Amino acid sequence: MYSKNLVICDPEEGYAQALAMYVMQRRELAVEVQVCKTISRLLELCRLTEIHLLFISDEFGQEERRQVQAEKKFLLGSRGGSSRQEDEIWLYKYQSGERIVEEFIRGCGLGDSEEGIFCKSGGRKNERVIGIFSPVHRIGKTSYGLRLGEELAVSGNVLYLNLEIYGGAGGHFEEGEQTLSDVLYYARQEKGNLGLLLTTVVRHRKKLDYVLPMAVAEDMKNIRSKEWIELIHRILEQSIYDVLILDIDEGLPEVYELLRACTEIHMPWLRGYYPEAKLRQFEREASLLGYEDVLQKIVRKEQYDQGRTAAREDPGRTGSVERSGRRGAD
Repeated sequence: MYSKNLVICDPEEGYAQALAMYVMQRRELAVEVQVCKTISRLLELCRLTEIHLLFISDEFGQEERRQVQAEKKFLLGSRGGSSRQEDEIWLYKYQSGERIVEEFIRGCGLGDSEEGIFCKSGGRKNERVIGIFSPVHRIGKTSYGLRLGEELAVSGNVLYLNLEIYGGAGGHFEEGEQTLSDVLYYARQEKGNLGLLLTTVVRHRKKLDYVLPMAVAEDMKNIRSKEWIELIHRILEQSIYDVLILDIDEGLPEVYELLRACTEIHMPWLRGYYPEAKLRQFEREASLLGYEDVLQKIVRKEQYDQGRTAAREDPGRTGSVERSGRRGAD
């Protein structure tokens, strides 16, 4: 696969090595990284190969930096950007590796012309869209979805999206500026690479990537299923993710169409009279509306205690919920 080269030139060799290691561990970046600590070595590399991307320390003078040819230059500095030249993009050196990569990607641009730095899914056919859905409340649905994502992310690229009307920032998710609203806004522009945009927005739980939920419930209520489905397809086509986990709220418009777009549906449930009544109503409604195919995708996951998941497939048949009176009160 074609990739661009990235050279990090900094007299603080330990810093350059650590930054190179961090960049190479970012699965979504298709860059080959080299490190050097002197301008003479950098100029030697220029003679041997074309440098696509360059991180260079501001400890080197402007005249020295001007000798180096690269498609795009980033100036690593700690004293402000006063010495930056016109062809250089300022990067604060002593921020987190994640922030450096975010600013690097934004500096490259999010358009299709920059796809060379980005690994895409490449049309894999093992993609999974796992819906987490239940008409039964307060059973740890979100906790289950996050744990499932963490387990699957050990061996694959997994993205969790919370599609609840009240996602609960400050609960399962920290508060932050960039949320699912930003992803949808960018997708609506129908230009540029959505996969690259995601690399600047996602947060991390162990190896699981996720996007902060929307902050305004009314925004969630106004998004039609068609838009969610189009977003899902674009993420699978333009990003590294081969598994999407959608934590789906029953109150979303046209929720059955969104469930239909899932390859499988995990339904947390409890034993007892009241939860069964809700499941029975859901099954009848889905059948009445012509969504038998949705029922056939359901895999029930029994919850033994509130907020704690058995994560055990129900011994009954997979598909429509089993009619029994054994589930606990809501």
